[in-house]
Amino acid sequence: MDNRYATLPVFGSLDQETGKWSFGAQGAWTSTRTGELSSSGVLFAVFAKRSLSDRWALAAFGFMDTLSLTGEDDHRPLQTLFAPTTPIHRPVDAVFDNLDGTLRHFGGGLNVSLATQDSRIGAYRWTAGVLWERVELHDYRMDYQILEGPSAGITGQIDFDSDYVHVTPFMGLELPRQWRQWALNPHVLIAVPQPRRGMQGHISGPGFDLHGDTEEAGNGTPFGDPSLTLGLGVSYVPAHLTFDLGTVLTQRFLEPLFHEGIEANWVLSCQWQY
Repeated sequence: MDNRYATLPVFGSLDQETGKWSFGAQGAWTSTRTGELSSSGVLFAVFAKRSLSDRWALAAFGFMDTLSLTGEDDHRPLQTLFAPTTPIHRPVDAVFDNLDGTLRHFGGGLNVSLATQDSRIGAYRWTAGVLWERVELHDYRMDYQILEGPSAGITGQIDFDSDYVHVTPFMGLELPRQWRQWALNPHVLIAVPQPRRGMQGHISGPGFDLHGDTEEAGNGTPFGDPSLTLGLGVSYVPAHLTFDLGTVLTQRFLEPLFHEGIEANWVLSCQWQY
């Protein structure tokens, strides 16, 4: 979800005449890894923008992201915060194999922008909006084998199939700068998914089959936490093409700080507008 917020097509607008529409598409490739488990795939969005005056603009966008979940021979503690009571002692060291499944994230939204040309920091543009989004986890499961303790050798399966829906307000600031045929666009965006939700899960093993939710179990609502993302768009104006070089670095180094356990997170994003 953070990688989608980092690549929302709400920044980097090219100058256009008042009352005119512009259209575009944004695409990205993303890969996130923790241990031997990974999630990778393609993010895609389309958008339409209309300049209302020399300062105000209105935009609408839609997106569809599809990621694959894979992994083998991942060693970590087995912990089921969604189901506090199981016949096996937890946390306990285990090995996880055969991670499979897909993550589909789609939605759309509206945003309005206000530009200021003369200020102490030069030109800048505020944007604010709201999006509706749905995350679907399908066949998101893996096999486990307990490695130590009284339950050593027990095998089973754990999965997290579920759907999550959020309405997410967001606000951002960008500092557009242009030099001849090139434009730079540093920006920051804050998104706050509502409501936060518990993580749903399912674990099975010899003699038990349990479903649960971390919120109902009193273990928090980790799904849909607030997001802060940074970027730096670099545009070649004649081609109407923008690469977000800042997102490559900030998502790689900030995401592991914000979310414990993430070891690597890469996002390569570009946008075209006409």
